[in-house]
Amino acid sequence: MDRDYGQEIDVLQKDMAEIKELLQEFVKMNVGANRKESESGQKYSGEVQIMHGMHPDSRLSDQMEELCIRSGELNVTGLISYMGVFASGGRQSNWIRNQVKTDMLLELIENHTAEKVLHCIGNSDRLAILLAILRKPRTVAELVEVCGLNSTGQAYHHMKPLLAADLIAEDNASGSGGRGVYIVQPHKVQGVIMLLAGIADMTDETYTSGSWEEE
Repeated sequence: MDRDYGQEIDVLQKDMAEIKELLQEFVKMNVGANRKESESGQKYSGEVQIMHGMHPDSRLSDQMEELCIRSGELNVTGLISYMGVFASGGRQSNWIRNQVKTDMLLELIENHTAEKVLHCIGNSDRLAILLAILRKPRTVAELVEVCGLNSTGQAYHHMKPLLAADLIAEDNASGSGGRGVYIVQPHKVQGVIMLLAGIADMTDETYTSGSWEEE
C-alpha cells in the first residue's frame, strides 16, 4: 500500500500548529503567574516592582518597564541597559549593553575584581595618564609634559599596570605615527567612561549630600 506523504505532512503541520498554540498559552500563564499586584494596585514581577512613566521619553519608560518585568521573570536582583558614544582625538567608540544582570556585577566585589581594578587606576598620576590618552593618542614624552611628571621613567612606572591590564596599548594602526604612541584600548573606552558615569552618580548632590574627603 502506497503512503500519502502529502497527507502525512499536512497532519504533522496541523499537530505542530496546535503544539505551538499550547506552548504560547503556557508561556502566557507562567508570565501572568509571576506577576502579582499589591494592595495599592502596584504591579510586581516576582519581587520587582514594575515602574511606569519614569522618563518623559516613552521609549525609555517602556525599556524600564521591560527591565523590571524581565528581572522578575529571571528571578534576579535587577538588570541594567546602557549605551553611549565617545569621540575624541580622531577616534570614536560606540557601545550598547542590554539587560546585564546586577547579580553578576555584585560578584565583582565578592571575587575582588572591583578591588583590583580600582587599585590599578586609583592613583592621580595613572588617572591623569588615562585622561590624557583618552583625549588623544600620546607619546611618553607628551605624557610627561601634559601630566606634569618628572621623567619618562616615572611615566613608564605608572603606565606599567595600565599596560598589564590591557587598558592602554601602543597604537599599531596605520597612519598612527609609528611606535611609541599610546591609546586607550578601543574595547576598554566604554568601561572607563561608564566608571566615570558611576562616580558622577555617587557624587551627585541632587537628592543628598556627603563628603568624600577622608577625616
